[in-house]
Amino acid sequence: MSITMDIQLKRVDKIYREGDMVSGVVVIDSNDSYSHQGISLAMDGQVSLQLSAKSVGLFEAFYNSLKPIQLVSFGLELAKPSKMAKGRIEIPFEIPLKPKPGQPTYETYHGVFVNIQYVLKCEMKRGAFSKVVNKSIEFIVEASKTTEQGKEVSFTISPASLENLKDRAAVPDFSVEGKLHTSVCSITKPFTGEITLKMSEAPIKSIELQLVRVETCGCLEGYAKDATEIQNIQIAEGDVCRNLSIPLYMIFPRLFTCPTLATDNFKVEFEVNVVIVLVTGDLITENFPIKLIRN
Repeated sequence: MSITMDIQLKRVDKIYREGDMVSGVVVIDSNDSYSHQGISLAMDGQVSLQLSAKSVGLFEAFYNSLKPIQLVSFGLELAKPSKMAKGRIEIPFEIPLKPKPGQPTYETYHGVFVNIQYVLKCEMKRGAFSKVVNKSIEFIVEASKTTEQGKEVSFTISPASLENLKDRAAVPDFSVEGKLHTSVCSITKPFTGEITLKMSEAPIKSIELQLVRVETCGCLEGYAKDATEIQNIQIAEGDVCRNLSIPLYMIFPRLFTCPTLATDNFKVEFEVNVVIVLVTGDLITENFPIKLIRN
């Protein structure tokens, strides 16, 4: 006997906000009649934290604070124990998206050391000698919209402005000017700016725009902070023309970014790196912290 289960949501995009009703149907297909001990549906939302390999041995006190943070927990009985005929059965459901008392709902985010996920889990219990039938799907939660104005950020990069440089004299002379149109970015709109190469003694190999996530996990005893790359976009290739304004343009990837978060146990922040690669192999990097919002 073969039994398959699926969860189908009414919203095709599976996007919800706090207070919305998550509705759909549980579809069960069987090629024979069967009995079950009850069908239940659960909504679960949590923040999962983990330490990077370099931090595991440093902060033993973290292990208590790194337990999953439960944001949403709601259960629903769809059917009491009974017998089912063969064929296709659809069981409708509605579950309100409400956080646990004292907890907010954070936006869905898939990171490296911080993960925020919301799932629906359906389970059909069978007899003692039959396998439990279950199915789970993830749905997307978006944060409430906010309004915040950012400022334009102008920058100049030259050997004199570089930090963490051991031998400044060994770096070929160059001058770069540019600007970021805003330091507070809407997650649904492209990141924009411009960059101009004024002069460079060494030929340019490429200019790249790098989006970086900065995830912080910890507690009062200390914090572990890790930066990892989300995406890298080449915006110019070869020895570009001098005094030519080159546009910066980048779309924020869904799920791998979220509005900037800062809580007692974790933070999710974002930065942009402008990277200039010289044919000599030298890398010139300028870092810009940005704030992401949903508006």
